[in-house]
Amino acid sequence: MVDPARSRARCVEDAVARRFAEAFTAGDVDAVVALLTDDAWLSMPPAPHEYHGRDAVAGFLRAGMAHADGRSLTLRPTRANTQPAFKAAFPEGPAGIGVLTVAGDRIAAITRFHDIALATRFPD
Repeated sequence: MVDPARSRARCVEDAVARRFAEAFTAGDVDAVVALLTDDAWLSMPPAPHEYHGRDAVAGFLRAGMAHADGRSLTLRPTRANTQPAFKAAFPEGPAGIGVLTVAGDRIAAITRFHDIALATRFPD
């Protein structure tokens, strides 16, 4: 039997993930930041870089999107440990996995794994 509360929570989570993907692939940092909790984290294990708080995450995203220099990134939805996730790819190939930790209708954490081999372990 399907738990109605869990189904509603999953619908909210999926909507947040969809809005994130739309904003991120459009390069709209302000829209991505609007989805974050005030104390959101962005990390990229195993790299030691971590960004805590909306301003720090926004700064990192602005720098990263400027570095992408117009390259088109696609995000294909999947799940990782029951959380919304995306297989990221540039036209030239895979770009890793991004996992969102959703709290209510906001994103509490973005975890980015740059290991392109991980993409093969997640369903489309």
